Amino acid sequence: MGQTMDDEAPGSGAERSEAQEPGDCTWRGRPGRRSAEDRTAAVMGAGIDAPGAHELARRARGTPRVANRLLRRVRDFAQVKAEGHISQAVAREALAMLDVDEYGLDEMDGRILRAIVEKFEGGPVGVGTIAAAVGEDADTIEEVYEPFLVQNGFLQRTPRGRMATAQAYRHLGYQPPSASAEQLEAL
Repeated sequence: MGQTMDDEAPGSGAERSEAQEPGDCTWRGRPGRRSAEDRTAAVMGAGIDAPGAHELARRARGTPRVANRLLRRVRDFAQVKAEGHISQAVAREALAMLDVDEYGLDEMDGRILRAIVEKFEGGPVGVGTIAAAVGEDADTIEEVYEPFLVQNGFLQRTPRGRMATAQAYRHLGYQPPSASAEQLEAL
């Protein structure tokens, strides 16, 4: 969401800069063109204002499939709680209810990060072990969850396994540990 159909791919150099925080959304729509979330909202019959669309886009992982899923759920919430109109406040309330945080992390992302931090002391730990700990298929973790967590600085892949980053610790409310010899060796 927040993109027009011919914009560059999410995560490309054109979209993200070093100064950008995870979860930030760069608006690159062109004058006279409707953004993807506006088009989708119109098809769904949902009224959405620019700040509401931006809030959804910011948390949609740069993925149209996720954006459409979130829009459907937020639209349903807005129909019950806000006379069908999606404002920024309505989007925030609905996304909080759906456990999608300000970075776009959902419940499974949190389970993965908590497992690595709490059960495996931050790693390194293999993806099969993570999968067993959270009750998800290893391929799903590698293909669906891990790329977003790596791209946004929450998870690091090493030859010995996955490791939680200092950002992941802070996001979960923990103090990041000082790097142990084993963790430095894994890098």
